[in-house]
Parts: sequence; structure tokens; C-alpha cells
Amino acid sequence: MENWKKAVLAGSAGVAAILLLKGNRTGGFIFGGVALAALASEYPETFAEIREKLPHYIDRGTSLLEIASRIGERLADVSETRGSNWYEGLLHG
Repeated sequence: MENWKKAVLAGSAGVAAILLLKGNRTGGFIFGGVALAALASEYPETFAEIREKLPHYIDRGTSLLEIASRIGERLADVSETRGSNWYEGLLHG
């Protein structure tokens, strides 16, 4: 990778991180896009592979979020059931 591309990549990634940490999402995404464009220009084959596999990654992420949601719902149900049984035991015991 040429030196100027390294500088563009490092600078834009750094600025993107700083802007995202400060709460400026728009600027962070813009500079993050510049960093990704610099990487894509240097490694087009790798980005083509990622683009082809993107639907698979999205499906896996969606299923992972669904599982986490079901676990959260189940934990909420269990805590409600235990909480009411405990409360009723205090009232009637």
C-alpha cells in the first residue's frame, strides 16, 4: 500500500472514531466510508468476497438477535413468575 493511502486510511479512521465518540454520527460515518473506500481500492478481491457473503452474514446476525430476544423474553417471564409467587407467599404465609 502506498504511503498516501496509508495516511488517508489512518487519518480518516482516526477522525471517524473521534467523531463517533463525540456523538457526531454523520461525520463519523462519512470519514468511516472514506477509510473503507481506501481499503477497497487496495484490496478489491477481498471486498468482492465480503459483498458476496453479506446476505449470509445478515441472516446469521438476524438469527442471533432473535435468539437473544427469546432468551430475554424467557428471563422476563421467569422473573415475573418468581416475583409473584414470592409476593403471594409473603401475603398468605
